[in-house]
Amino acid sequence: MDIKRLNIYKRLRDHFIPSAVLDEIFRKEEDVKTLKDAYDSLIKGGYKDDDAAQEIAKLIFDETGIEPDYGLEEE
Repeated sequence: MDIKRLNIYKRLRDHFIPSAVLDEIFRKEEDVKTLKDAYDSLIKGGYKDDDAAQEIAKLIFDETGIEPDYGLEEE
């Protein structure tokens, strides 16, 4: 089991990326590598884990044209 991959997946879910979108990304090894490289680059650039996930989430929302569903957030 790749703990780093699972960590990125969970953090992106915390930022409201739909699981269907993440499943599609994580299905293709090339896409996962790109995602992990971007995440690692942000971490090396001084971002904390959650901040890096938030930046990537913004990019995913921009690229896919979907809107985050904040209604799913637990109160």
